[in-house]
Amino acid sequence: MTPDEIRHAAAQLYEAEQTTQQCGLLSLAHPEMSLDDAYAVQAELVDRKIAAGAKVVGWKIGLTSRAMQQALNITTPDSGILLDDMVFPTGDTVPAGRFIQPRVEAEIAFVMKTPLMGTDVTRADVIAATDYVAPSLEILDTRVLRADPETGKPRVIQDTVSDNAANAGIVLGTAHHELRDVDLRWVGAVVKRNGIVEETGLGAGVLDDPITGILWLVHRLAQYGYGLKAGQVVLSGSFIRPVEAPLGSSFDADFGPFGQVRISFASS
Repeated sequence: MTPDEIRHAAAQLYEAEQTTQQCGLLSLAHPEMSLDDAYAVQAELVDRKIAAGAKVVGWKIGLTSRAMQQALNITTPDSGILLDDMVFPTGDTVPAGRFIQPRVEAEIAFVMKTPLMGTDVTRADVIAATDYVAPSLEILDTRVLRADPETGKPRVIQDTVSDNAANAGIVLGTAHHELRDVDLRWVGAVVKRNGIVEETGLGAGVLDDPITGILWLVHRLAQYGYGLKAGQVVLSGSFIRPVEAPLGSSFDADFGPFGQVRISFASS
């Protein structure tokens, strides 16, 4: 994609979020779009938000489960950028009209104590650089159509990455844990919507260990001269399928001894 095409695609996504009216598939308008192009669109989109006053607070990792990778015919995760206006306290209510087609996922969040950067970063480095881990929910949204209404073509990884990896919100639990004291592979959650269990899962669903997701992100960012900063939050990837969050719904994610996270969506 040309620089002008990248800027135009980012402008479409930005307008879609502001108006809550989805735009068409970027992969359909630009069949030659590569994953690098998609990340360039994402960067341009985030730059627009920063220019409007938003601040970067961290990163998210997506498509970490084998099932989601197979659904999009890929073999690698993706990533997006967390901004301060995406943060909701546990127990909060999302105003009606804030999102277009929100969905909710359960994740383990890492909060960084020290910076982390480089292609030679190891698992031990991730553990040493982490201040604490916490239960969390990610709110997904899609500013691009999930499928083209005329052709039926579904969105692909290039559409999702361009759309900041479908990033929309983060809800952090208040329980904090020392990473060295817990085996994240066995941290699980029971996720209820309106009091009914919709999904359950274990941290092992994230690349066999959520720490692996953090390693992947650090190594990927290092290719572009970036890294994680002290104080940033990193969502390590969902270990459940996304659950639709219609107006009036409420979510309770019970992580057992690891903590709880709750979020509701206003009905009007």
